[in-house]
Amino acid sequence: MATTSKVLARTAAATTSTTLYTTPSGSTAVVTNIAITNTTTGSVTATISLDTVALLSSVSVNANSTTFIDLKQVLAATKTITGLASTTAVNFHISGVEIV
Repeated sequence: MATTSKVLARTAAATTSTTLYTTPSGSTAVVTNIAITNTTTGSVTATISLDTVALLSSVSVNANSTTFIDLKQVLAATKTITGLASTTAVNFHISGVEIV
């Protein structure tokens, strides 16, 4: 079994739910860290779901700040991470491990 640490997603948010990562076929992923960065001068909200189940639901992120979430959540092959925010000025940084 090969284990590879990697960036699962590093992208600007969309205002509609968008797939940020899909676990490759024949692999398992472990999500270890999520950072949500707000680059605006006002508060925003962000939502992240793992395999269609909300992990963070309309979480408020203060102006010009970053919210960090440390976790250990397993995603089986072909399962997804989806996300959205109240503005496209939000960035998602998601790290984890893929196990093949």
